[in-house]
Amino acid sequence: MTDALPGKGGKGELFRPLNEETRIIDAEVLLQETFNTNPRQGCSLLFRLYYAPLCSHAIRFVYSKQVAEDIVGEVFCRFWDERIFQKINISYRAYLFKSVRHRAYNYIKYELSRKTPGENFEQDQNSTDPYQILQYDELYQLLDKTINALPQQCKKVFVLSRMENKRYHDIAAELDISVKAIEAHISKALRILRKKVNHDWNWK
Repeated sequence: MTDALPGKGGKGELFRPLNEETRIIDAEVLLQETFNTNPRQGCSLLFRLYYAPLCSHAIRFVYSKQVAEDIVGEVFCRFWDERIFQKINISYRAYLFKSVRHRAYNYIKYELSRKTPGENFEQDQNSTDPYQILQYDELYQLLDKTINALPQQCKKVFVLSRMENKRYHDIAAELDISVKAIEAHISKALRILRKKVNHDWNWK
């Protein structure tokens, strides 16, 4: 059933084949029935269905496997601890993906602006504002474009560190450069990202 879930392509979430849409609806019906009879089992099924796709979705924004996994884990913990499944008014899938995008956006703002995450972050968790959704897509496009425009070696180091979660020593050995050079490349990549995002999004 997981093949019905979105991959990394942004357009894939908006233009899905009918049979894929049907599988997603079937999954939602099964989840609803499971939550009605056994909430703990429902959360377990929800996790198995959506954990991997949500991590892939989060990586689009935060460019870090570890951070993406942490964000998704926090979303699932909150979903269970606060019994959100009892008061959710949209599909489980829609809620989870929106929650992950909100947390990823907040993380990016924190890391690139060096500011504390905003207190109002949780208040618009279920927002369906088209403008806000467009903002997420624009932010992803900006990050992706900026990463791809990095100098080749800098980009390679950044991707190995953030996307593949490799340690600096392992990257240094793989690329036959020093750990100091790895640190310099990561700092340069983050500096470029911070400058670009702060300029375009006014995160000062």
